[in-house]
Amino acid sequence: MLYSTSIGLDVHARSISAAAFVFETGEVVQRTFGYDPDAVAAWAASLPQPAGCLYESGPTGFDLQRRLVALGLPCHVGAVSKMVRPSGDRVKTDRRDALFLSRLLAVGEFVECAPPTPAMEAARDLSRAREDAREAPMGARHQLSKFLLRKGHVWPKGRSTWTRAHREWLRSIELDDPCERLVPGEYVAQVRECEERRDRLDSAIAERSGADDLAGVTSRLRALRGVSTVTAFGIAVEIGDFSRFASPRALMSYVGLVPSESSSGETTSRGGITKTGNSHARRLLVEAAWHHARPLSPASETDVASSAGLPAEAAGIAARANRRLHRRYLDLRAKGKGANVTNVAVARELVGFCWALALCGRAAEPRNHPPARAARPRRVGHPAIRLCAARPGLATRDPRPAELPSRSVGMR
Repeated sequence: MLYSTSIGLDVHARSISAAAFVFETGEVVQRTFGYDPDAVAAWAASLPQPAGCLYESGPTGFDLQRRLVALGLPCHVGAVSKMVRPSGDRVKTDRRDALFLSRLLAVGEFVECAPPTPAMEAARDLSRAREDAREAPMGARHQLSKFLLRKGHVWPKGRSTWTRAHREWLRSIELDDPCERLVPGEYVAQVRECEERRDRLDSAIAERSGADDLAGVTSRLRALRGVSTVTAFGIAVEIGDFSRFASPRALMSYVGLVPSESSSGETTSRGGITKTGNSHARRLLVEAAWHHARPLSPASETDVASSAGLPAEAAGIAARANRRLHRRYLDLRAKGKGANVTNVAVARELVGFCWALALCGRAAEPRNHPPARAARPRRVGHPAIRLCAARPGLATRDPRPAELPSRSVGMR
């Protein structure tokens, strides 16, 4: 939508610097507020209407956006990584940032972040708390092992740590000094507290994943190898609405699993993956992809449907995905590719199958995407598209990006 007044907001924890650009006259009005959405909305109402505002994505999240929309002021959150600033602009202030955002909004040259619903954002916070709880015990375990190493106590090589036998070995260690005898017990208690915290979050995730808005997606994603309830829940809440991605390739780009490129003229140069976008979802997908390196016991669509309780279409996609990804891993390794490079390639294809499973069985819905190009003969590329070839509305969509209309606003 085009606004008569475009307002840029440079948002901080305790202040908001605002700049309003009036399109018809070219006038610029600047104000500074505390973190007070009511004052911003009242000031915007005094300007020529219709008015809209834009601020950068960042640590302040979507709270301001929701509160301004509730007050009747259209508000957009722009992806800060997609905002191109002039290379010669070496002066940065809050007022200049707000003016820069107002001009971006006036011409529609920004990529908008899709704001999650409050319920989905709460589920996302739960998933990220589980990720933090996963890392906490590792530090405590390392501290204990290095303390024992300094005292000459080393667990035998080749044996798994933190098993029942390892914990009994820890209890059997005797140290001479009273202070030293206290230290191992404290480290073990810290590890136990971290594990209890992780288990509590796992129980909360298992309960939340059974809710109506996530039960279908998480149950279908769990049919893939390496995707547990925690992983399926994390992928679902990090990505949110899968239907906002027109093709698997768009989702691959969103999680940063596509190759980077720096080409010019007749020179084509591609590098490692971009690692842009959602790093939490990318980590879950890469870790899940390692499971496809293990030997595969072929399962038919009927076996998957009976074991996971899925409809036939979803079970068919999952069974074929597991076979293809395992074969893909073996083929790339046979060609001499490194284990890490191979795993990332498998993770990239895993994204496509997650997209297909998330949208499996969903009726075709109208989407706010740019108009597609004229139909032409083409070869369908990613296997996830071929698996969904019978689905109306998705199989006929050209996976290549369509031409954007002038002054359009992208969605991220």
